[in-house]
Amino acid sequence: MIKYEIRGENIEVTGAIREHIEKKLDKLERYFANRPNAQAHVNIKTYNNSKAKIEVTIPFKDLTLRAEERHDDLYAATDLIVDKLERQIRKHKTKVNRKFREKGIEQDVFNHVEPTQPDHDEEDDIKIIKSKQFSLKPMDAEEAVLQMNMLGHDFYIFTDAETDETSIVYRRKDDKYGLIETK
Repeated sequence: MIKYEIRGENIEVTGAIREHIEKKLDKLERYFANRPNAQAHVNIKTYNNSKAKIEVTIPFKDLTLRAEERHDDLYAATDLIVDKLERQIRKHKTKVNRKFREKGIEQDVFNHVEPTQPDHDEEDDIKIIKSKQFSLKPMDAEEAVLQMNMLGHDFYIFTDAETDETSIVYRRKDDKYGLIETK
């Protein structure tokens, strides 16, 4: 059984909105071999341009499902997000079930559910088509952002000059920057 934590930013989460989201996300339960006891975190945001953004994160013990969608219509965004999560499950269910069996968990995490529409890339393997090696230069996060922007990349890996640990700066969808620090 999935429980829902639904929060709104710049929007009141009405009973109708809550009911629609829960009804749509409940459809995901059919993909699980055992009905999961999970807490779905749903964030709804509205913007001045009347666009709505919905983010759904469903963390399980060894697996996290996550998707986000922006749309003019909140209800349409909910439908699209469920479609995204279903595609994630269909695409990765074989690999996830295999990984869990390798860890010694004999029961499959996902059920076999026939797709309602063909999903041609379901059995695609992950293929690394290019490999690079480079030295990490010690610097601070601000210098790393400048380097990233000069290269025209969306992320940049560097050695933090203060901690001597590997860190990553990246450009977010809102054109701000994020920092990932390793330990």
